[in-house]
Amino acid sequence: KRAGMEVPEDEQYQSRYRQQERLWALHKEAARFFHSQLYAPVGAQGLQYVQKRGLSKGILTQFGVGYAPDSWNALVDAMRKKGYTDQELRDADLVGEKNGRIYDRFRNRIMFPIIDVRGNVIGFGGRVLDNSTPKYLNTSETIIFNKRKNLFGLNLAKKSKQGFLILVEGNIDVITLHQYGFDCAVASLGTSLTEEHAALLGR
Repeated sequence: KRAGMEVPEDEQYQSRYRQQERLWALHKEAARFFHSQLYAPVGAQGLQYVQKRGLSKGILTQFGVGYAPDSWNALVDAMRKKGYTDQELRDADLVGEKNGRIYDRFRNRIMFPIIDVRGNVIGFGGRVLDNSTPKYLNTSETIIFNKRKNLFGLNLAKKSKQGFLILVEGNIDVITLHQYGFDCAVASLGTSLTEEHAALLGR
């Protein structure tokens, strides 16, 4: 625009970008939904869990921590009401499918939005409240999420004045460290450290 140049119309690129924009918006709405559920009567067990882990209300809000109700369709119904299609819910990996019917993939879990360095919610990590498995359930690869190229907490740690980063194992480790002043903590997303992570940390 500054140079007065015409940008070629690339229909394929435009279409993909529009799809990405819809998924970013869907994830943002899902994050709001999960966060609201943490403070609703249905989320009492989840709230009790994070409080027992010593997390303050301020830090829960800063990281957008939420709760996925123990329901097969709470998120599906809420997102349909917001105008999102079943296919978009599939593309976002927020649902499973059986006999042609979709259902909430995350149920009865503490929910951690995964936010990229630009501030877009691109996926979720869900932690169980008991000893069931898997302990952590992360969003699978989508057109906006690649776990090898993202780190949990980097959207906040990039603003740190510490001059270094602390790499830890889990999401709650990151949040707890931030709460106590170590705002440079990040974690990988259920994967070992990759070359892409190292390049990201280096930047």
